[in-house]
Amino acid sequence: MLRIALPNKGRLADEARELFTDAGLEIRAAGPRALTASLGGEFQALFVRAQDIPEFVADGAADAGVTGADLVRESGRALRELTDLTFGRCRLAVAATEESGLLALEDLRSGTRVATVFPRVTAEFFASVGRQVEIVPVSGAAEIAPHIGIADVIVDLVSTGSTLRVNGLREIATVLESSARLIAAPDAREDVARGRALDELVAALRSVLAARDKRYVMANVPRDRLDEVKRVIPGLNGPTIIDIMNGGKFVAVHAVVSAATIYRTIADLKALGAEGILVTRIERLMS
Repeated sequence: MLRIALPNKGRLADEARELFTDAGLEIRAAGPRALTASLGGEFQALFVRAQDIPEFVADGAADAGVTGADLVRESGRALRELTDLTFGRCRLAVAATEESGLLALEDLRSGTRVATVFPRVTAEFFASVGRQVEIVPVSGAAEIAPHIGIADVIVDLVSTGSTLRVNGLREIATVLESSARLIAAPDAREDVARGRALDELVAALRSVLAARDKRYVMANVPRDRLDEVKRVIPGLNGPTIIDIMNGGKFVAVHAVVSAATIYRTIADLKALGAEGILVTRIERLMS
């Protein structure tokens, strides 16, 4: 049974649990504080801090893990990214106080002090852009550092930017984009059975993610409007057309469409004379 390291708290933990449950890998733990759990009887979950997951996976304590790309980069460990899980999107950004007058990296003088909880990534970034800075490692709340003289700028995670604005800071550069990733050790597929299990896990998670922004549409449409219907609901590989028993001039059309445009899709179908329109959510979508 493969061991999967999952975040033990926070937004990543909540979304990871939801994704695995939707993929049919329900978390069954002895209690809310349990450090391990069954994942649908197929895998064993290990609940640890998100920042420790790269180490757990790299050292072989877990076969795979879910954590942020930013934490993987900061760990410096050689790891294989199996798939982007798309949730937990954020960016690691350089930010300065509004009153500093700093608007871009070019405005930073040599020796600028940078407070961050990501010292490795921050040092690599400034080296790559040819800026000599002094890294000031902090354990949290980097936003306060410029206001109390600990540092001139910060490098911190940004999602909406509201926390920066509340604290009188503005972004001047992006270090990297991040989201939750499923990771494994570089040699994860050397064992055939383990490699097959990981491939099945990736396929299951991807099928749930692929379905989240799609809807399944069914409608009875006039046979003589089919060419126009195909433009309204092209589907993944074109709509499925089905003859209806005693349907007369109508045929049934089924297609997978984007959830973001479902309102317009329904309106366009009705304009073409469609009847019996039904829209449902999709649990999984295998390509």
